[in-house]
Amino acid sequence: MAQTPNSEDELAGTEQPFVEHLMELRDRLIKAVLAVGVVAGVLFLYPGPGALYDFLAAPLVAHLPQGATMIATSVISPFMVPLKILLMAAFLVALPVVLYQIWAFVAPGLYSNEKKMVLPLVVSSTILFFLGVAFCYFFVFGRVFAFIQSFAPKSITAAPDIEAYLGFVMTMFLAFGVAFEVPIAVVVLVRLGVISVEKLKQARGYFVVASFIIAAIITPPDVVSQLALAIPMCLLYELGIWAAQLFVRNHPKEEPDAEKNSESAT
Repeated sequence: MAQTPNSEDELAGTEQPFVEHLMELRDRLIKAVLAVGVVAGVLFLYPGPGALYDFLAAPLVAHLPQGATMIATSVISPFMVPLKILLMAAFLVALPVVLYQIWAFVAPGLYSNEKKMVLPLVVSSTILFFLGVAFCYFFVFGRVFAFIQSFAPKSITAAPDIEAYLGFVMTMFLAFGVAFEVPIAVVVLVRLGVISVEKLKQARGYFVVASFIIAAIITPPDVVSQLALAIPMCLLYELGIWAAQLFVRNHPKEEPDAEKNSESAT
């Protein structure tokens, strides 16, 4: 029996040859790299790599003993470390453009209901990642460094290495940025039917324990940073449950396509 137009796949006829997909992917990657390069050029001119590193190091420098400075143990570290920070900052600033290029590449292969779901998730996940990085820089770093310096003996003068500090900062930024994605992960899991909201509520206790274990593994061995990561993760888990309930209420589960096709078949 022939299918009615309403039962046809909405993506029918939109297929592209494999070579065209590769060419489009190349073009999207070039545009994303150009965006990062343009931002890097602007940041190189103002405020400059050195100023960016000074900004990144400010939370630690503020808690060093008077007269103490950071050091470079490698000959090329004074050049390479600020350059790495410049590229990292450029990528973060250009991230909306990079994500748009990814979205523009995959969007033609998505159904209309998937497009409605993916775009808000991309935007919200980007915002949450930036919030996690900002929370780490403006709130966590100051308290962690103050706590660490309070334990330093008076006979020791702290002189942190700039390359080691960069590695520490990038690890912490990534940890808090990913941790702030918990609500997105919860909503996606509920939307895909992997787990129900009721199961998530029942798993609260397990998630709290897992949050503290993850925080103890990722963060430095101090109570302040562990609590600063674990507590927000627990709060964001509750936010994710609330958002998933709201999402499910506004987007009830659709009927299977097979049932729709059988009803519309002639």
